[in-house]
Amino acid sequence: MAWNDPQWGKKNEGPPDLDELWRRFNAKLNGLFGGKKPGSNPGSNNAGAAGLGIAAGIVFAVWLASGFYIVDQGERGVVLRFGKFIETTQPGPNWHLPWPIESVQVVNIEQVRTVEIGYRNNVKSKILKESLMLTDDENIIDIQFAVQYTLKDPEDYLFTNRSPDDAVRQVAESVMSEIVGKNKMDYVLYEGRADVAASATERIQKVLDRYQTGISISKVTLQNAQPPQEVQAAFDDAVKAGQDRERLKSEGQAYANDVIPKARGMAARLAEEASGYKQSIIANAEGDASRFKQVLVEYDKAPAVTRERMYQDMMQQVLTSTSKVLVDSTKGGNNLIYLPLDKLMQMSGSNTSLPAILDTTPASKPAPADTTAQDVTRSRDAFRSRDREERP
Repeated sequence: MAWNDPQWGKKNEGPPDLDELWRRFNAKLNGLFGGKKPGSNPGSNNAGAAGLGIAAGIVFAVWLASGFYIVDQGERGVVLRFGKFIETTQPGPNWHLPWPIESVQVVNIEQVRTVEIGYRNNVKSKILKESLMLTDDENIIDIQFAVQYTLKDPEDYLFTNRSPDDAVRQVAESVMSEIVGKNKMDYVLYEGRADVAASATERIQKVLDRYQTGISISKVTLQNAQPPQEVQAAFDDAVKAGQDRERLKSEGQAYANDVIPKARGMAARLAEEASGYKQSIIANAEGDASRFKQVLVEYDKAPAVTRERMYQDMMQQVLTSTSKVLVDSTKGGNNLIYLPLDKLMQMSGSNTSLPAILDTTPASKPAPADTTAQDVTRSRDAFRSRDREERP
């Protein structure tokens, strides 16, 4: 029945006969392979049908065998039935219904993929529309970085988003612009490069998980971060000035660390010395007061003896701290008034012996020995009596 038959659908006909359709199909196959038309020889028709069945069985077996596939280590097989996801197969030999019923896509989930932002293949081949970003202190920096990632969910990677690799690039660029815009220029370029990369890795992963891309970010690497080339020279001068400032601050701090402890130690030593001197003066004053009280008690008991004792103690103190010259007058001659005492005192520390000096002193008007001894004794007694009379 032709499709353009005007009587189609108006005739009261039943469903087509399957046997008749099968005979027509066999006739067409025989015509294609050079066979005879039906009705010419029944035996030859049976042989052709048997051969056709064998050929169809072989084709069917090959068709079933085409469903076998092998998934390598680090890969996953995604099975689709009429384009709809069915399952994910693990590494090893697997089988699925052959095409066109089912198909399989093998995805490498351990392969490290890389997306470059701000450059392509080489940092010198810059893409300024991606690399130029504005910082919080209103400076422009030229930054190139790379994002490395792997797959953690093949189903989401293949079917949830149309272009997950482009999504990684766009999300990375957006996140990095946000981080740079919230920080100062010096922090991004020098102080916080590692912190910027770590923060970018975390934020990119959160956004991609929200988009269900099935991607796991491995690392964000800052390849290059610098001011624009037009202001590079001025920026280098500013950096050198900053380095000089830090160096001078470090030197000043080192000098302060050296001087301040010494000054504190000296101040502590002076304080201790003053405290010791104070204690010494107080102790000496208390000792003198106590000694004076004790002497006063003894003086009340025996004034003469106490005066004599005090006189002897004072003379002992005075004579202990002064230079003395001893003259032997037993040999006769009173040469005391002719001795050069000033020269003797000056030469007391030299190697010249005292007898040599005494020998060079001229002697005039020698006196008798007995007269000299008497004069010396008389003058000594007069000195002592006069000293005693003058003391209270």
